[in-house]
Amino acid sequence: MSTIDVFTLSPGAFIACALVLGLLVGSFINVLAWRLPKMLEQDWQTQARELLGLPAPAKGPVYNLMLPRSHCPHCQHPLRAWENIPLLSYLVLRGKCSQCKTAISLRYPLTELTCAVLSGVVAWHFGLTPQAGWMLLLTWGMLGICLIDLKHQIVPDVLVLPLMWLGLLLNTFETFTGLTQAVWGAALGYLSLWSIFWLFKLLTGKDGMGYGDFKLLALFGAWGGMAIVPLTIVLSSLLGALVGLALLAMRRAQASTPIPFAPYLAIAGWIALLWGGQMADFYWQISV
Repeated sequence: MSTIDVFTLSPGAFIACALVLGLLVGSFINVLAWRLPKMLEQDWQTQARELLGLPAPAKGPVYNLMLPRSHCPHCQHPLRAWENIPLLSYLVLRGKCSQCKTAISLRYPLTELTCAVLSGVVAWHFGLTPQAGWMLLLTWGMLGICLIDLKHQIVPDVLVLPLMWLGLLLNTFETFTGLTQAVWGAALGYLSLWSIFWLFKLLTGKDGMGYGDFKLLALFGAWGGMAIVPLTIVLSSLLGALVGLALLAMRRAQASTPIPFAPYLAIAGWIALLWGGQMADFYWQISV
C-alpha cells in the first residue's frame, strides 16, 4: 500500500504528517524571519554604495539562509543536531542554551508550534488534495511575513510577489477560483488599500500604512478572487482595532505608536480562504 493510499484511507495520518511537517518548516521559518531582513539590509547597502559611487565594502563571511550554521546568538555556540530538533530540543534544554545557559526566546518554539497547528488545520480542511499542498505553502509564507513585519515593520517583496504570482498561475487551472476572478481580485486588493492610503494621507498628511500591505491584500485576491477581498478588509480591521485597543488598555502602546498591519491581513486572508464561503452563507441566512 502506497503512502497516498494510507493518507486516503486514514485522514488522521495525513493530518499527523502535516503537523510534523509544520514543526520542521516552523524551524526554518525562524531562520527565515531572523536572517532575511539582515540579508535585505546588506543588499540595500550594497546598492546604495553603488548608486553613490562608493567603494564596495570588504567581503565578510558568507551570510544567507544556509550559512553560517544555526548558533546561540549570545555565545555563538553552534547548535548540534540534537539541539536543533523542533520544539523537542527546547523542552529538553529547558529553554536555555546548553553552553552559556542564556534563556532561549520563547518565539522559537511558539513559531514551530503555530506552524504545526496551522498546517494541521489546512490538512484537516482540504484533505488529501492539491489545494491542501498549495495552501500549506501559502500558510508557511504568511507566517514568515507576519514574523518579519512584527519585528521590522517590513513586508518583503521577495516573499509577497512570488506568492501573488503563484496564486494567479494556480488559478489558470481554477485551483481556488477562476482566472478572471483572480486577476480582478488582485487588482481590487491592491487598489482598495491604495485608495485608503491616499485618502488618509490627504486628510491627515500622514502615511497610514505601507505599500507592502497593498501587495499582501492583492496576493489574497489573486488566490481567492474578488469575493474574499472585502471580507479580508473587514476582518483585518476588526482584528487590528481589537488588538490596538487591548494594547492601549494595557498601556503597551500609545495612539501614535505604529502597529504592523500585515499580520492582521494575513490572519484575515487565511480565514477568508478557508471559510469565506461558509461565512458569507451564514451572513445571508441571518440577514434575510
